Amino acid sequence: METKQPHRFSLQKYIFGATSAIITNLAIVTGLHSSPNAKTSIIGSLMVIALADNISDSLGIHIYQETEDIQKKEVWIGTFTNFFARLLVSFGFILIVLLLPVEMAVRVSIIYGLVTLGLFSYLIAKRKGLNPVSAIFEHIIIATVVIIISKYLGEWIISHLHYL
Repeated sequence: METKQPHRFSLQKYIFGATSAIITNLAIVTGLHSSPNAKTSIIGSLMVIALADNISDSLGIHIYQETEDIQKKEVWIGTFTNFFARLLVSFGFILIVLLLPVEMAVRVSIIYGLVTLGLFSYLIAKRKGLNPVSAIFEHIIIATVVIIISKYLGEWIISHLHYL
């Protein structure tokens, strides 16, 4: 006989979606900051990511969890926590870009993203008994690579494909 356990707060259910949103939003902000009408382009892209990519990612997690024979209630909890964590992080980036001049918004977004990612990395490492400094360093390096690639890719696209 299966015993029902009450749903417990699970940090990992929220952090998974939030970290994905941080990396994706950092790529958008740094990749589009030098585009014509940068503020409009960035905000529009962040809003699309906050909804379309978020729904897509949440559905993917939902389907994956269904294949793992996880209880239906837990599957839905995982789906919604992922969705709302990603949405909340994305709205943070949207507010930054809405309220600040573009160049400052890019800097503040990078700080917001890296600090939040560092905090999540710390919490995960402490929970698993790992070295927090190592975990933070690893995840910040990955985010930094995404930021650099997105920045230069965005600049290259804008300078070479401006005639389209």
